[in-house]
Order: sequence, then C-alpha cells, then structure tokens
Amino acid sequence: MTCLLLAMWFLSGIVMMYVPFPSLTQQERLAGLAPIDWKQVHGSVQADAVLQQGLDGPVWLHDGAAAAMSGRAIAPVTARQAGGIAAAFGKAPASAVDLIERDQWTVGSGFNRYRPLWKVTLDRPDGLVLYIASTTGTVVLDTNRTERFWNWLGSVPHWIYPTVLRQDQPLWRQVILWTSGASIIGAVSGMWIGVLRMRLRRRYKGGRISPYRGWQRWHHVTGLLGGTLLVAWIVSGWLSVDPNRWFASKGLSDAARAAYAGAGMPPALDWQHVGSTPEAAGARQMRLIWTDNTPLLIFSRPGGQDAILDARSLKPVKLEPRRLIRTAHRLVPDARMEAADWLTKSDAYWYEAKGSVELPVLRIRFADMNDSWVYISPRTGEVLRDMDARRRLYRWLFDGLHRWDFDVLIRQRPLWDIWMWVWLIVGAIISVSGIVIGMRRLGRPTDRRTSGIGRAGVVRPIWSPIAPEPNTPSQPTDNA
Repeated sequence: MTCLLLAMWFLSGIVMMYVPFPSLTQQERLAGLAPIDWKQVHGSVQADAVLQQGLDGPVWLHDGAAAAMSGRAIAPVTARQAGGIAAAFGKAPASAVDLIERDQWTVGSGFNRYRPLWKVTLDRPDGLVLYIASTTGTVVLDTNRTERFWNWLGSVPHWIYPTVLRQDQPLWRQVILWTSGASIIGAVSGMWIGVLRMRLRRRYKGGRISPYRGWQRWHHVTGLLGGTLLVAWIVSGWLSVDPNRWFASKGLSDAARAAYAGAGMPPALDWQHVGSTPEAAGARQMRLIWTDNTPLLIFSRPGGQDAILDARSLKPVKLEPRRLIRTAHRLVPDARMEAADWLTKSDAYWYEAKGSVELPVLRIRFADMNDSWVYISPRTGEVLRDMDARRRLYRWLFDGLHRWDFDVLIRQRPLWDIWMWVWLIVGAIISVSGIVIGMRRLGRPTDRRTSGIGRAGVVRPIWSPIAPEPNTPSQPTDNA
C-alpha cells in the first residue's frame, strides 16, 4: 500500500515541476481589468482597500466586500453580470454560467469570503474558465483546459486533493498525516531490511552485494542508493501540514504593524488631479498604504512596476533606507536590532521559488526571543515577509528537502530539473518495483509450507520479506 502511495507521489511530483495548481497571478488579474475611469471617482479614499474599475464604474474592494463610490455596498452579482465581467476579462463570449459553492479548483479556504462563486466558461479554444466572486464581481481564479488536465495527474493526486475530502480541512489534514506517516514507517523499515541484506565484505555469489535478482534487485539496489533521500522527502511531506503545530508562528503583532505604519486620517484627494498624474494613467488598481505616518498611493498596471506617490503632495516618493531602519524598530519594540542588510540578490529565505521577488530589499534581524527577521520593501516601506527561527527551520525541513529549492540549484536551471528528475525517477523505481514484488507475492498460490502452520504445528509466517536467492556452496550462510 505504501509503495502505491509513493509511486503516485513521485510520478505526480514530476508533473508538478512544470504545471502548478491553478491560481490567478497579480499580472493576470491586472491584464484582465479595465483602466480606472478617474472621472467617475469621487468621495474619500479608503485605507486598506483597493480601487479598481467595476462593471458599472470604479469600486472599492476590501476583505471580500465591494462598495460603490457612494459608499453603499454593491448588491450580489447576477448571472448576467458575471457573464459580462468574464467576457470582458477573457476577451471572449461566455458559453455557460453556473453558480457554485466550490469545485475541484476552488476548494481551498482562501475562496470562502467570495462564495458562492460564478463559474463562467468562455467560448475560447483553450477552454478558459473564470470564477467570479458573487460578493464583489471580481475574477478570483482562471483555469484552462491544459492546466486542468495536467493537474489531475499532478497536484490533485499528489496532495490527495479530491473535493469531497479537501472541503473538510481537519479530515484532509489527518489523512495526509496518517498516510505520509505510514509511508515513513514503511520506507524506514524497508531500508533497514535492505541494509541487513547488503554485503560489502563477504559478498554473495559473483561478488554481488545484493542476494536478489530481477525486480527484487532493482528494489534493493535503488533503495540502498536513494532510500535516504526518499525518507527525507516523505518526512518533509509529512511536515507540510505542520504536525502538532511545531512550526506555528504568531509573527508580528497587529499593534506593532500599526505602530510601524503610523496611519492617520486619510487625506482629502482631488480625484481629477490624481487622475491627471502620469502615474495614474492606465492604472488598473490603486491602493492607499501608510509608512511611518506618510500616506502613499500605489498605482498598478500590467507588465510594469508599481508607481508610488505621496498622497498629500501627489509627488513621486523615494524612501530613505535610514529612515526605514529607524522606523523598523517599532516592529519589534522590545528587542535590539542585530543587523540591517541591503540585499541586491536573493538569500536563503527571500528567493525566487515560484515567482519573482522584489529586489533590492531591506532585511532586518532582531535579537528578540524569537530571533525575528523582517524583509521590507525600500520602495513602499511595506513589510514583505517576517520570519522567526521556527519558520526558517521549516523552510529547510519542508521547502529545502521537498522542493530542493536551494539557491545553487534554482539559479542554474536546468541543473535543478536534472537533479529533480534523477531522484524522482529513482524514487519511482523503488516504488514501482515494490508494487510488482508485492503483487507477485500476493498472486502466489498458498500451500502448507506458507499457510502459517507446519506439519508439526509449528507456526510459520504467512508473509515474510522478499526472499533472497537460495544459498549456494560458494555463498556464506550467515545473515551478517
């Protein structure tokens, strides 16, 4: 049974190297949105909200809800509206519109605040499907036919991710813990037996270190060569759901983040003046943030870097690194700042694993009880990531051992691809050979010699580990 699971995990892992689980990236989202019509924007700016063009004009989006310029909540999106939003976003007419609670691609809890969802199939050669939040009218996910096909061979079996199971988060977590835990026991015990059967000094007939032939030899030798990596990989997968919450981290407190931002009353804005600035031209989204008591307007457009203006003066902003370092003391107020580093290339914790990361970046290390590290954007002053010692350890035990996303490998592709293919194939051989051996064992007819009780009533094992070749006069008879 464990070999079946392992074979599925290894083979699906190869697919996942190139086809990730469906998601809507920020660039895809921006590309599908219409430019903000600044002539229709009025009223006060809303903090912690995003301004973008809606179906009938600009809207403010905040935490799964949408509000029109009047400040009133927007009514739930209708099927006709969802079809229109999807058609404009995907540049093709809608062929089907269905209201769903969840499906295979939207089963994750991150979509809960948008449910129910409108699932809109577009009349396109690639079979594009868009999911529209019924609460805000925004596109929250896109999938195409090719992506869906490969995910049935990749992420879905690898994560044991069928909708009926994944929608029950506690149950799914227990399934992952127990299946991977059983696989760890099976792999470790198999390695132990394999080591016991190996002979480096007093070798078997023909100078062989393994007593087996055929599939049994493949299983034995590849297990000896790749067993340690296999066990490390399964253990890292087991750690992916954080058993016993060993790596749980509270992170920076809300109070510390608020002190760092220093937010005040949102400034009164002349929207026509805002819309006339070069930074606002063609922007698909705008948001207001605070950094060290300074309100900043962030304008986003497809294919380009975000533009930043001081919300009070509407002039471009260039934050001083020294000022950011001084302000960062508020994030961990009771601790000494151990180091402040200006990173122009990735480090072991801020790196391109699944996409690009902002560089340069300011990394600040604190000498507090959690050994906290903070990564800050020098352009906006936003905290991009915070990590304590537990999360950094988790990075090595899960990401490092499961994805092998070490800098020396991911910076030298296809070196990473070659390494992943080699050891995933070795793992697949170990697993598939184990399946073949097990099926042959189960398919053997039983007789009195293997039925469990011998002629004299002596109990014999019904099943035993793979039997080696019979000893010959030239072979030692001990099991050392």
